[in-house]
Amino acid sequence: MAIRVLIVDDSPTMRALLRLMLERESDLEIVGAAANAVEARGMIRELNPDVVTLDIEMPGMNGLEFLEKIMRLRPMPVIIVSSLTREGTSTTVRALELGAINCYAKPTGVATDLVTADGGRLANLIREAAQVKVSGHASVATAAAPAKSQTAHVQASMVLTSARSSGGDAIIAIGASTGGVEALSNLLRRFPEDCPPTVIVQHINGQFAPAMAARLDSLCAPKVVLADSDIAIKRGHIYIAPGNDRHFTVRGAPGRLYCKMRPGDLVSGHRPSIDAMFLSAAEAMQGQAVGILLTGMGQDGAKGLLAMRNSGCRTIAQDQASCVVYGMPRAAVELGAADYVVNLSKIADKALELVAA
Repeated sequence: MAIRVLIVDDSPTMRALLRLMLERESDLEIVGAAANAVEARGMIRELNPDVVTLDIEMPGMNGLEFLEKIMRLRPMPVIIVSSLTREGTSTTVRALELGAINCYAKPTGVATDLVTADGGRLANLIREAAQVKVSGHASVATAAAPAKSQTAHVQASMVLTSARSSGGDAIIAIGASTGGVEALSNLLRRFPEDCPPTVIVQHINGQFAPAMAARLDSLCAPKVVLADSDIAIKRGHIYIAPGNDRHFTVRGAPGRLYCKMRPGDLVSGHRPSIDAMFLSAAEAMQGQAVGILLTGMGQDGAKGLLAMRNSGCRTIAQDQASCVVYGMPRAAVELGAADYVVNLSKIADKALELVAA
């Protein structure tokens, strides 16, 4: 059965271009194209699409406002189609926090060239989104972001005091994919300012990575930055893999760790790969790390998390109930890679407890 797609974009040219790109796919059916949120709301009720592609820079009710209503009143898979302006990328990351499944960089240039250059990327995002069963839930990220100093929890700070007195060289390594921006927003807001050094690979179009880092930095007490080669990995800092052209790994030894960006083929279907980062942490940290595998489609991270566990590190997989997609965590659990299977709301406390152990 074909995947039913509704296109929402205020530009007639963009609606036509997206339709042209998607109608070439035999398993996709374009059931409608709306110019604004009011039209889209009626089409969703009437046409019952499987996936919506949503422009977030629209007049009247903008895409963010409409997305919030969708996720509250009729949760369904939404792909954000966004421009690559600074405002466009930051708004897209906010949309991912609100529950959008993925993001697609809005193409520019001659239409005939763009259809060819797309290479089926948007169609593949729609296919993945159609497999996600979206349920309504209230994200803490929908609230106004608190001041950075207000996000540190007293209990977590006490745990970290214990961790420093018992060695304090451990790091936290996190991997996430579909639904991961929302999960990271929830998880990292629970980290205190002086958190253990933390490294993250999130599957996202690399062009949106700077905006994601900036957004998380505004939400979290620790400093959130994009990783780059030879940067020392320090307490109170969270390092996020940038771009799609290099893998993010860690090198060195406990207490003397640094970021390493390296080129290479896809690993487990991705670059940067969660497996590549987890494997490097297993090798470098000599058991002094906590690995966390969050929501996501596929299996990237499962083998790396197993390598971390086998090296003496402690490992956590997000539980099915709190995942947008229980793919990567499920693969890890089935491999025997997870010491603990934990609800998202409790992962931060568990990780900090394990660092202190």
